[in-house]
Amino acid sequence: MTPRFPRLAVAALFAVGALATAPAHAGKDLDAVKARGTLVCGVNTGLAGFSAADSQGRWSGLDVDYCRALAAAVLGDANKVRYSPLTAQQRFTALQSGEIDVLSRNTTWTLTRDASLGMHFVGVTFYDGQGFMVPRSLNVKSAKALRGATVCVQSGTTTELNLTDYSRANNLQLRPVVFEKQEAATGAYFSGRCQVFTTDASGLASVRSKEAAKPEDHVILPELISKEPLGPSIRRGDDEFFAIAKWVLNALLEAEEYGITQANIDQMKKDSKNPGVMRLLGSGTEDTGKVLGLDKEWAYRAIKAVGNYGEIFERHVGEKTPIGLPRGSNNLWTNGGLMYAPPVR
Repeated sequence: MTPRFPRLAVAALFAVGALATAPAHAGKDLDAVKARGTLVCGVNTGLAGFSAADSQGRWSGLDVDYCRALAAAVLGDANKVRYSPLTAQQRFTALQSGEIDVLSRNTTWTLTRDASLGMHFVGVTFYDGQGFMVPRSLNVKSAKALRGATVCVQSGTTTELNLTDYSRANNLQLRPVVFEKQEAATGAYFSGRCQVFTTDASGLASVRSKEAAKPEDHVILPELISKEPLGPSIRRGDDEFFAIAKWVLNALLEAEEYGITQANIDQMKKDSKNPGVMRLLGSGTEDTGKVLGLDKEWAYRAIKAVGNYGEIFERHVGEKTPIGLPRGSNNLWTNGGLMYAPPVR
């Protein structure tokens, strides 16, 4: 004889089921974004491939496209973004104070930042590592040969701390020359004030392609001396906005897995019978937007606006751009990389 299920247990199960399908309630930051009708996005003051403005004031880059995707999902329009250029030292205060809604500024996810600065990292948009650039004329092949060299570095960054650790660990006696703004650090390097420039490897490639008079005269050394998982972050205190910010990034990654692009998204939305595609694009009966406090086409708008993650990467920093970075660790997990999105379902 099957024992009776206690009434309290049955009631609890029904309650859990109801909570699991309940729509999200907007938090204070999400409410503010919707009321303002504009997402305020903190970006780099100018780092080609990630966030940089052209002569007309139009922003572009990998970090910029994340903000555009988030605005498309929340506000229905990828253009409803106001960009706030910030130095490394300004960025966290700007987020903490409410000056910006989201920080999307090639920022490394670390324990200290995650646990003590009142912020949540949304995820990783670019796996990177710190490297060194030197003039080709120095004929240096390895960072281990830089003993006693002067190194231009930006203050208020993990880069500065990593440089000190690496120098001590390898007894290199490197001599940091510290600048508040990256433009000042790169300017000093190219003018010969420093023998070496250090930052994330992606930043080295960006600076070399955009700022060097002759990019071929500068060499990026092979060593990477740190882990630099870069990604956007938001303020703590609004779980609903945090969930949306995370799942917009996941949607861009999952779109690449399914082969959904800007060019074919409308056709796939119309014709695909793949349950995962239908769920992601809102073309089936399932409504993933409901639990986020959005409509069912939230991910469709984000992908339509900027493309999938692979398209964003190749458009701004890929091998066919002046920056010329291979996908490497930033490839999908199915192609040997680290990019892996939890399922949108």
